[in-house]
Amino acid sequence: MKEATGELNVTVITVVAIAAIATLFMMVIYPRIKNNIEGSVNSTSNYSVDSAGNINAS
Repeated sequence: MKEATGELNVTVITVVAIAAIATLFMMVIYPRIKNNIEGSVNSTSNYSVDSAGNINAS
């Protein structure tokens, strides 16, 4: 029974770590990547991308 409890603790720690990494990615890294892509699209063409992700012809 003690081994099962230890495995459960490792599983919980793994799930929490994955959730923390996913949250970091979505809150910090992804917006930077998205803004860089939008800036590249807007500066190299006659198209713009609005906040909803829709592409509009200028």
